[in-house]
Amino acid sequence: MLVAEETEVVANSVGWQVYRYDLERSAQELPGDLSLYAPDLRTWIERLGGRHGQRFLIGPAGLPDLRVNAFFASSKMRNRSDLTNRDYAYSLALWLNFLLVLGRNWWEATEEDAAEFQFWRLTDPGNEQRVGKSSFAKDVAGCKKFYKWAGRNYQVPDPFDELEYDRGKRQQNVKWLDPDAIRRWRDLGVRGRGLDGRLDRRWRGRNDQRDGAFVDGLYGTGLRLTSWSSVVLPELPRMAPGRGYFTCQLADQCAKRENGYTYWMPRTVAAGAHAYREGARARAIRRAQESGLYESVRGLRVVRLDRRGKGVEIPDGAGGRVTRAWNDLTPQVRMRLFTETPQGLEPLSLWLNEDGMPRDAHGWHHTFEAANTRIEDLGLENFTCTAHMHRHSFALKWFSVGKLVWARRLGHLSEEETQDFRDQFGDHWHLVQTMLGHLRVETTKEVYLEPFRNLQVELLLAHAEGFPLARFMADAFAGHPHVRTDPLAVSR
Repeated sequence: MLVAEETEVVANSVGWQVYRYDLERSAQELPGDLSLYAPDLRTWIERLGGRHGQRFLIGPAGLPDLRVNAFFASSKMRNRSDLTNRDYAYSLALWLNFLLVLGRNWWEATEEDAAEFQFWRLTDPGNEQRVGKSSFAKDVAGCKKFYKWAGRNYQVPDPFDELEYDRGKRQQNVKWLDPDAIRRWRDLGVRGRGLDGRLDRRWRGRNDQRDGAFVDGLYGTGLRLTSWSSVVLPELPRMAPGRGYFTCQLADQCAKRENGYTYWMPRTVAAGAHAYREGARARAIRRAQESGLYESVRGLRVVRLDRRGKGVEIPDGAGGRVTRAWNDLTPQVRMRLFTETPQGLEPLSLWLNEDGMPRDAHGWHHTFEAANTRIEDLGLENFTCTAHMHRHSFALKWFSVGKLVWARRLGHLSEEETQDFRDQFGDHWHLVQTMLGHLRVETTKEVYLEPFRNLQVELLLAHAEGFPLARFMADAFAGHPHVRTDPLAVSR
């Protein structure tokens, strides 16, 4: 019923720990007199307003602080993304553990305590796990949100209110892999290849098809991990002959700050996702159906797809159905949606765990950690990768394409074709902005201007080598009112 998460503890073997409610597990009876409150633990949690996946903290004595956990159950936190909930929980637990060392309760914390926390987190030579300014800024953001809520509800002052701190520059952490390195990392880390490129006989992985397709999608689309992991089957483009790219739409509720955008999926990525759907995914579903797993899951919703494929009809609890657009459904809701097939229930989520249940976005971090560990075990040092490095590498690829198009070094475009490209995307920075889904080009420059400033043309060519520019333009510009395309080209 409870799922533990790793929490950094400050100079203490036992401290505040982060947990999550797992309401999909079988209900556990409450002991003794507690059964007067509810027949089982799950019912009690639900009566208290707890929801599946909600995080909560347990203190060093094995007891919760109901006020702290009420923050994570509040409407403010319910409306925030799962990633934000996770980050705030970790940051608050870290702060509480720091106060534990000082012998201070959270409602007694002072501005001096916050300043000491800042020194310990950023500067203290005795802290071997010091962090950068951006990470500390995230810690402060989580703590300030908590104290703002606690101030309204319990009249507790905010010890971080007057703290001066540098929010850091995001570009400090911009790292990328070139295309060959991306493929090598994927093959070694998640596809079980050895250094010679052949299948490693020691490989015991069972999810290489799924993980390989997922990793290819991160680099091919540039989507963030949480966004790519939230895709449902109706959002996966149908394969069509002659198309090299498919135009897709990221839902607002699955995008950062709820700002969805158009993105383009390469044919190779779509083909890999379809192969996974028909292969390993189908086998996992079949095993789950045969075991009766789906019938035992609490809280799932059996839905019907609308005829246009733009949304679903969801039971309203009163015998009727309401239609909801995919754009309005969060990743958490999507994970609960199933359809009825001749073979039984089937999840609508594209990415599944080995047991056939929808895969939580957090699980992909473990995939990357395992892949990096495997590569290190193969003897390669300093060859690690994260999900966001795929996004940075994607950004560099499109920066390279844009720069080289303007320099007439890529694609051998005519003057008219070059103008078409500019009509659609503007300069190379606006091109990268479009591909990443940033609302403002200034955001793109804040992240990438310094890292990309002095890149040599040879490096740009390496990142853009083999890029099918003409095919991309034909597919991306199809139907665009300001761009002329071949009238005989295969339409979408």
